[in-house]
Parts: sequence; structure tokens; C-alpha cells
Amino acid sequence: MKILLPDTMPLDPALPEGWEAVEVDARAPIPAAHHDAEAIVLWGPSRSHLESAARDLTGVRLVQSLSAGVENIVAAGFRDGAVVTTGAGLHSLTVAEHTVGLVLALLRRLPASLAAQSRHEWDRSIGGLQPLNPPERLNSLVGAEVLIWGFGQIGQTVAPVLAGLGAHVRGVARSAGERSGFEVIAEADVAAALPATDVLIDILPATPSTARVIDAAVLGALPDRAVVVNVGRGATVDQEALREALVAGTIGGAALDVTDPEPLPQDDPLWDAPRLIITPHSAGGKPVGADDRIAENLRRLDAGEELLHPAG
Repeated sequence: MKILLPDTMPLDPALPEGWEAVEVDARAPIPAAHHDAEAIVLWGPSRSHLESAARDLTGVRLVQSLSAGVENIVAAGFRDGAVVTTGAGLHSLTVAEHTVGLVLALLRRLPASLAAQSRHEWDRSIGGLQPLNPPERLNSLVGAEVLIWGFGQIGQTVAPVLAGLGAHVRGVARSAGERSGFEVIAEADVAAALPATDVLIDILPATPSTARVIDAAVLGALPDRAVVVNVGRGATVDQEALREALVAGTIGGAALDVTDPEPLPQDDPLWDAPRLIITPHSAGGKPVGADDRIAENLRRLDAGEELLHPAG
């Protein structure tokens, strides 16, 4: 039995007996010699590679994505009987790390400090004696109210880090409750929570129900000093409304690791919005534990057991 591995990252999973691994070009159609593969790992596939996999792997049983989001893979139309599994959890540490970095960069005004450094200027408005979190500007996580919209594995990984720095953290999910020791409010209650939110973190997937869910109404309900961070999907934010809020000063700042579209066009006015940090979808891109995930799902496939993190 054969599993196809992408050449977009080094992989060396421990394979069950009877399996062989073949590395293929993730930017090209799959060679005919490997159309007999029963499993494939996808990581950064080109459109032609994904289309070929769905069309040509007529006996594939496992489609293992290393990405948490698999909308495009499911839409590619793999054969009935093929199970698409996600990379959920493989990016929790790295995305959480990036999220904390973006929040702190906004609150601690690192872009302004870098700009002052480029001018060889010791900007006393940034340093020196300052009150903690004055009404007009958030400058610390200490005592800050953080709302994480999309409280899956990544949200539950970043929450204790922010709490450890002094923030009060709550999650948002479809239904209220408690996850990983943190209060979770229902999506229906978000509007009531926004006026008291200092930091809004978006880790939402791109679905019809989340399209531009962070819109002018959401931004307008936040305090003027609040900051917004999106490490989910670009389509979940109304970028024009965000730009207008930043220009008007009705939110304190924003950081986007994802945009719609990607890459963001060079002439998009969002680039020049004040108090905005844009990173080029760099929060993830480094799946941690990929070999172990691949090996375990192959073992489960052989044993007829339920696979880890099936798309659904």
C-alpha cells in the first residue's frame, strides 16, 4: 500500500507494515505511476495537484491534510469512501504564539517604537511614566477583557497564555459553557459582550455564517481603545469597515495575519490604515507533530478504527 507525501515540508512518518511512502511534487499533477495510492498527505497543494488527487486517486481511502481548514479539499470531490482528515491541533502552538505576539505588539506600540527608532528618536510618549490602561488607550494585558471568537484548540491554547499575563479571557462558541477552564459565551450573546471587550481575537473558520461577521456593527460596539486581531480567515472580517474604524479612531488598533483576498493587492487602501499590523499569513505554516498524526491515522485506517479529526 502506498501513501503520497508532499515535497513542501520534510516528512518521515513511521509507517505500518505493508505501507510505502512516495514523495511527490505538491505543485504538479500526480504521476500516473502513483494513481494507485490509498493515502495522500496534502500540505500547500497547487490547484492542479489537488484536482489530480481528487480525480486520479480512484482507490484513495485517507486524505490527510496538515491544514486545520479543509474547505477546498472537501470541495475538490474525492471519491466516496475517502475520508478527509484535518490538521486540527498541529498549528495550535505556533498560531497561539503569533497571536500573543500581535496582541502585545499593538498594546506595547512596537510599530511606533520601530518608527521612532528609524528616526533616531527617543519617543517619550511611548515610554516613561504612564497610567495602566487609561480610558483612551489600552497599554497592557493586565486587567484587560479578552474575547476569543472561535474557541477551538487554538483559542484554548492561547487563552491561558493571555490569562497568565493578567487578562480576563472568555471564549465564544455556538453554545455557552466552559472549555479548558474558561467561560464560553454563546454566539448569540456576543453583541452584549462587545462594549466591555478590550481585545477581540478572531479565530473563526470561513463559512457562509461567518462571512464578514466582524462588520461595522461589531466594530462600532467595541470601546474606542479596543484592538482586533484576526488569525482565523480573512473572509470573516469586513475589511473596509475595519479600515474606516481605524481611520476614524473608533477602535484602538488591529492586526491581521489573514486577508481577503490573499495576497492583499499592493494598491489596497487597507495597507495604509493607521495603527494596523499586517503579517503575511505567517501564524501557522509550521505543523507541529505532523509525522505522528500521519502515522496514527494510517494505523487506525489499517485497524478499521475511527480516524483522528475527520472533516465534518
